[in-house]
Parts: sequence; C-alpha cells; structure tokens
Amino acid sequence: MTFILAIDQGTSGTKAIVVDDAGCVRALAEIALHPRYLDGGGVEQDPEALLDSVLEAGRQAVQQAGVPVAAVALANQGETVLAWDRATGRPLSPAIVWQDRRAEAVCAQRRDAADRVAELTGLVLDPYFSAPKMRWLRDHVTTAGVVTTTDTWLVHRLCGAFVTDASTASRSLLLDIDTMAWSPELVDLFGLGEEPLPDIVASDEVVGTTRAFGGDIPVTGLIVDQQAALLAEACLEAGTAKCTFGTGAFLLAQLGEQAVRSSAGLTTSAAWRLRGRTDYCLDGQAYTAASAVRWAIDLGLVASADQLDAVAAPASDGVLCVPALAGLAAPWWDPHATASLTGMTLSSGRGHVVRALLEGIAAQVATLTQLVAADMGRPLTRLRVDGGLTRSRTLMQAQADLAQIPVDVYPSSHATPLGAAACARLGLDPGLSAHQAIGSWTPEHTYEPTWSADQAAEHLARWQAAAAPAPHASLSQTKEHHPR
Repeated sequence: MTFILAIDQGTSGTKAIVVDDAGCVRALAEIALHPRYLDGGGVEQDPEALLDSVLEAGRQAVQQAGVPVAAVALANQGETVLAWDRATGRPLSPAIVWQDRRAEAVCAQRRDAADRVAELTGLVLDPYFSAPKMRWLRDHVTTAGVVTTTDTWLVHRLCGAFVTDASTASRSLLLDIDTMAWSPELVDLFGLGEEPLPDIVASDEVVGTTRAFGGDIPVTGLIVDQQAALLAEACLEAGTAKCTFGTGAFLLAQLGEQAVRSSAGLTTSAAWRLRGRTDYCLDGQAYTAASAVRWAIDLGLVASADQLDAVAAPASDGVLCVPALAGLAAPWWDPHATASLTGMTLSSGRGHVVRALLEGIAAQVATLTQLVAADMGRPLTRLRVDGGLTRSRTLMQAQADLAQIPVDVYPSSHATPLGAAACARLGLDPGLSAHQAIGSWTPEHTYEPTWSADQAAEHLARWQAAAAPAPHASLSQTKEHHPR
C-alpha cells in the first residue's frame, strides 16, 4: 500500500491529508489562515504563516496516519505572488493574494495590448492573474530577490527546486498557452525581462526530495487547486465540468488537447500536463462565495454557514442579490462592481436576504454554465460540485434550478488534495493511467432541477440585468467591452 501526503495550500487555510491507493483518507489536518483585507482593494497574507501552515498541517497528518508516506503533493492558490530571496528563501514582501485589485493601473497602462495578451495566453488582462501583481510588487514594494507565485517559493523551501507547474504558469499572463513556454513578448510587456522565471514542470514530475515530514520524501504532484479538483472529479473528457464552492466559486470545463479561446468572456488555461500531454480547460470565476457568506455572518444575518438552510426563506419573494463584494469576474471583468440588494419591501426579512444571497451565487455560476455551453457549442449535461458550501441544500438546489442541469455533489470535502495526490501517484508509477490514479466515485447527492425552464430563464434574466455593468447592457454586449 502506497500513502501520499497531499497538501492544499488555500486562501483561508491549509489542509493536509494522507491518502492510500484506494483514495481513502487516513489522516486530516487543517490550519486556518487569515488574509488581510486592506483599503484600496488590497488582500495580503503573511508568507511565513503560509509556510508554517504547510509544515504544521503536513506533520500533523503524517503523525496521525502513523504510516510512511511515499510522496508529498502540493496544490496551490494559482495567482498569489510574493518577492523572496532565492539564496536564503526569506520572503521580502507580503503574499499578494489572487483577490488583490491594486494592480488595476498596471493593466490599464497596457490596455492597448489586451487583445494580444488574450491571443497568446487565453486569459483576460486583469489584476486577478499573476503578472500584474508581480509588476505592482516591483513598483511599490521591492526590487530585490525574485518575484514568483507562492508555489515556487513553498517548493523551494521544501526541496530547493525553482519550479512551477504548467497549470500555475498558465495563470500568469506570461505563458504562451500554445507552446506552453514563457513568452519573451509578454515578459517584456510587464517589464519583467530581468526576472529569473522558474522552470515549468509537469504535474507528474518529481522535482526533488524533502525532509520536512520525516525521511527523504519525493516532492511531486504540483498543480493549481481548481485544476486539482477538476482531476479528482474525473473531468477527463471534453465537455465535463465541475464547480468548486470555496472562498469564491470556480467553474472549470474540460477541453481536451485543444486550447480553445473563449468568445464569451471566459478564460482558457492548462488543466494539467500529465503523461507528456497537456489538457486545457475553460474557466469562469465568481470572486465571492464562502466569502460572501462570511460577510453575511459578520453582519449577523446568519450565525454560521451550517445555519444557512435554517435561516433562508422558502422563496426570495422578489429580492435579488448580486454578491459582487470583490468586483465581478467573467464575463464582466468589472473590478469596480459592487454588491447590490434589490426588490426589498417592508415585508422582506433576513430569510429573504439570505435566500437571495445564495441564489445570487448560484445565478453567477449558472451564467458561467451558459457561457461555457456557448463556447463549446453544446450545453453542459451535468455539473459536478465540491467545496464547503455544497453542504447547503438551498444553494445546491438553487444551482440545479438556475443552471437547469443535475448537480452531482462530490462525496469528499477533499477534492483538491485528492487531485494533487492523484498527480503524485502518477509521478511515482509510470505505468499508471489518469483514470487508475483517480479511481471511481459516486455522488453523495444529486440535485435535479425543480424549476421550469421558463422560471429559471426569467430569474436569470432579472439577475443578469441587475449585474450588468451598464443600465441596458446584456451578456452579449459585454463581449464588446472585454477582450476575447
């Protein structure tokens, strides 16, 4: 029996599991993290707290499991960056989180190159991605050391390698997505030509060994958190899709080996590089999901996330919520968007507001499913989901109703580390296939649509009108305002 230590280093915490060949979790440890939300759209983390959480969670999981582990896998936040000293490993800046919006001016200064950036990267010129934040760090914090995504720093601290995996590199705005190599043109565009960039590795590549968790353990299974969940949920065939309901909500749809560019405001990334092959995915993001629920908890609308279903009214009674508490991502790409509550009357209570908040999250994801269908030329037939908010029956039923497709809840709350573990398993056993590394799974619950198609369309139309960046804008019109 082979055991893998898989670590999911996320925004609000770090989770470590020890998992066996059959996908059974033998041990679990979690360490909470507390991002700092600053005026002006800043979101930062303490890098040493990130590293400490990785080491502590990993060591706790290994100790609990009481078995030797054959490899360490690491899933990462994707677009969070920091500056650090390559000689000592010491951080030279805070970690600038993927939600941080302070690099808006960096993007605005390069707006004329937006179409070219989209053509090369499959992404949108937006502060969400890594390169604008890297440039912002150089302009406002420090010119010393190297500036990379957090995965490169964490792996360096574990085993001394200077690497990033293909999926993380594809989220940077510095990668030519067709060649899967750093683009000198893009590097120069962001003024990063003098920066050492890490080697790009496959997710099934062993990059070194670490003694951080006992013995000399191979480090492999490097991958972005959302792509790791896509793999764990066995989205291997083109047209399969999953949505993770975490801090934000992240919908990814498998494209196969073709890096199809979106014409609907979505982005295209590498899903992973495994067995010498790169697969791609379309993705759309809602910046606030669990973070919107946390906002509601802070306001006293609901005591805790596990009370959402008890508090939510049976219907929203016309109340609409656009939970744009950190701007809007695809397809609007509007960093200045703010949240709104409309349709309230004197009879509206907190139950209606909580219901509208959950329906607002579901409406944004349903909008993304429409756009994925438009890009692929066929509708999604099901949606696989994971993440803490899948425990809300109200949210999941709203998701099925608004998207008008069945919603299959992944049976484990550990999709991301399980996906990373599958990559590590492939790194250790060259004869293993991706299907074998993942294994099979059965949904914990399937939510079927109960609304009629007309009811869903009417609700979505009202919600999309409330979310539109201009009074009479429609989703089709937004394509004229955002790079493809």
